[in-house]
Amino acid sequence: MNLALWICAGLLAVVLLTGGVGKLIVPQEKMAGMPGAGWTGDVSVGFLKGLGAIEVLGAVGLILPAVTDIAPVLVPVAAVGAVLLMVGAMATHLRRDEVMSAAANLVYLTLAAFVAWGRFGPESFIG
Repeated sequence: MNLALWICAGLLAVVLLTGGVGKLIVPQEKMAGMPGAGWTGDVSVGFLKGLGAIEVLGAVGLILPAVTDIAPVLVPVAAVGAVLLMVGAMATHLRRDEVMSAAANLVYLTLAAFVAWGRFGPESFIG
């Protein structure tokens, strides 16, 4: 179970890091033209950059506290944050009739929920 939780946390961290860095470095106009990212044209640049920073911090929070053994309780907290992030992403994509993007977010939400459950519960780093 521990290995499965590490794999899920790692995959989710890669997704969050990739998406977050993209939002931070790709110009909004260019991102809005990408498949599944049309919503970025409807938000402010500040919102987009802030969301990118949150995603990068979430990716770091899923891995670094456990690896360094400094405040490992942050791992499941970051996973809960990722669940909330994916709920918002799914709502945004469904409102725009982007079903495939919403389905991908459902997969990420499931990974995040599994990590949160596992790290708060049976495979906790605490204690």
